[in-house]
Amino acid sequence: MGTCLSVTGASASIDTLDESSTVTPTTSFDHSTEMRVHRVPGRLFLNGSSETASLFCLQGHKGVNQDAMLLWENFSSRDDTVLCGVFDGHGPNGHMVAKKVRDSFPLKLIAQWNLYYPNNNDSNYNYYDPLRKSFHEKLTAVAPTNFATLRESLVNACKVLDRELKLHHQIDCSCSGTTAVTLLKLGPDLVIANVGDSRAVLGTRDLQGSLTAVQLTTDLKPNLPREAERIRICKGRVFSLKNEPGIDRVWLPNVDSPGLAMARAFGDFCLKDFGVISVPDVSYHRLTYKDQFVVLATDGVWDVLSNKQVVDIVASAPRSSAARVLVDSAVEAWKTKLPTSKVDDCTVVCLFFDSESDLKSPSNNSRNAVDHSSLLRVESERKHQ
Repeated sequence: MGTCLSVTGASASIDTLDESSTVTPTTSFDHSTEMRVHRVPGRLFLNGSSETASLFCLQGHKGVNQDAMLLWENFSSRDDTVLCGVFDGHGPNGHMVAKKVRDSFPLKLIAQWNLYYPNNNDSNYNYYDPLRKSFHEKLTAVAPTNFATLRESLVNACKVLDRELKLHHQIDCSCSGTTAVTLLKLGPDLVIANVGDSRAVLGTRDLQGSLTAVQLTTDLKPNLPREAERIRICKGRVFSLKNEPGIDRVWLPNVDSPGLAMARAFGDFCLKDFGVISVPDVSYHRLTYKDQFVVLATDGVWDVLSNKQVVDIVASAPRSSAARVLVDSAVEAWKTKLPTSKVDDCTVVCLFFDSESDLKSPSNNSRNAVDHSSLLRVESERKHQ
């Protein structure tokens, strides 16, 4: 559960969504697809595990569980492609926003990819209903090979999704939203898209063979200089409350509300004109033989455990229960490190790597291999932004 404060009486100054918005045919079809996609083989969103991953989500003590998670193996009908993510909702309807983003974002990403390869007629699929070609086509795509294009597809998918959330007639996202950290594994290439303050951390070996933690994302909080500058340019305010020193929040220009503890999020439309954005920070990692696993988790874990503690816990646990062991460890850490605070929702996805198969170039189609010359150029630009 993310943190978002509200002040009594502030609602009068916040633009509300148009409750008369109707469902368009496209939106209706997307909703139908989202419901059917729950039964697609290789797609997990409840506590459990597969041969290569472990997932676990536990409700905290703050009310309804507002976290969500996803593991989708053979994503876009590609044997070497995996999509996973964690989503941390906040605000009155945060739990609904988190689940909506979990279900809708993969479809939006596939739709973006099909814009680049509109004549993709790959028939290599094994879904349960092959007679519904439209449904299969909704789940089949070829990922762009150029990193800049791949990043653009992630950014555009987030943009389309956030726009649809604003028009959603059943979920009021004016003061509710969610983080999202999603990881796309394309053979040996990892591409991570981060919106908010959930985190991705890699467990790898150093030159001496010792396990070490490498953070793959940046926690996009309002205290980051580039985030704070954008918010202030847009007339939003960033400050911490007296009883929460060191925890900067985003506030409306003239009202001490809503107090969002992150600088980027899906939803939260009362703040979208004042510097909060849903544009993902996209990063990249090329797997090596030293890389063991990656951990995606919501801030209920990172608030009480360090990156190194997390990778040590995961490495020492059986693969099938690694996520649950980590969540249990986080809950215990809450009791000792923050004994007067309510335990937050904790959600973990652990994705393990097989050094031999994961380092091979994608076999289904040479177009799946990421263009590293483009990648190096884009990454260089990111570091100097």
